Amino acid sequence: MTVFNDDERPHIWQAATIEKEGYNQKKLTIYSHNGTHVDAPAHMLENGKTLDSFPVDKFHGKAVVAEVSDAKEYITPEMLKPLEKHLHQVEFLLLSTGWAKKWGTKEYKDHFPVLSAEAAGWLMQFPLKGIGLDTISIDPADSVEVSNHLGVLGNDIIIIENLTNLDKLGDAIFYFSCYPLSIEQADGSPVRAVAIV
Repeated sequence: MTVFNDDERPHIWQAATIEKEGYNQKKLTIYSHNGTHVDAPAHMLENGKTLDSFPVDKFHGKAVVAEVSDAKEYITPEMLKPLEKHLHQVEFLLLSTGWAKKWGTKEYKDHFPVLSAEAAGWLMQFPLKGIGLDTISIDPADSVEVSNHLGVLGNDIIIIENLTNLDKLGDAIFYFSCYPLSIEQADGSPVRAVAIV
């Protein structure tokens, strides 16, 4: 699995088998930000909320996809403004950059498009629960300031990273869910992200 920087990849072992122990069981070792996952404010903010401090309805609701595969370095407000009417009606904005096609390659981790500072600020006016994207981060891989993380998470908006298949969802509003594991004090969690169209 592609992971951020030098994080250890997830490991899944067959810990028990029906043949030997009489049952099947796997052992999982995984970071809270591996694969498709959700970031809590506590991921980047000293006193930010953890995932378990949000009600469960924080992780589902109406969503719309912004088709921004033309973005080279930055996703600008001009690219998002055609969705302004929808953004008043939905709780999740999912950014379809087309980057998911690079999953599993070295290129996936570098030079992916991100929200410009202006676009991230512009989105804060809408009643969003979360912003999702088909890249490994909402900030550039080499960012030290992580301004998009800080701005979005600072408004108690969750971030869902490493999404896939966004290009199959069309431009209509749909139902989206991204439930995290129930982990105490979680700064993030792998999720099974589902769109119901």
